[in-house]
Amino acid sequence: MNDTLQRPLRVLVAKVGLDGHDRGAKVIATALRDAGMEVIYTGLRQTPEMVVNAALQEDVDAIGISILSGAHMTVFPRVASLMKEKGMDDVLLTGGGIIPAEDMQQLNEMGVGKLFAPGAPTSEIAEYIKNWVNEHRR
Repeated sequence: MNDTLQRPLRVLVAKVGLDGHDRGAKVIATALRDAGMEVIYTGLRQTPEMVVNAALQEDVDAIGISILSGAHMTVFPRVASLMKEKGMDDVLLTGGGIIPAEDMQQLNEMGVGKLFAPGAPTSEIAEYIKNWVNEHRR
């Protein structure tokens, strides 16, 4: 249960593009469920538009994108741009995967939330999402 919202946090976990490796996304989805969040998993091969539309329909507090394909410098800015167009300023955009540290920093500077490398503790990811939502959503 979320202290501020008086309901479980809702998180959309997505795989964008042609990246067919979803084990990590499924592990994260399960960990977030275990942490008390409602998780919507989109499955493979989603477009940024599909992800943002699903997030709107599901009224989520956060979007988590798992990306291993190397397309992170295209995918995250596109999703962020669509979120801005739709007025989703109070929805966290976070994620993880194979993303070089300098790209993570550049994406953070563009407004993307904290990004996690493979092996990051799932408890740290859940805590980050909870804290961000408590701070930014009312």
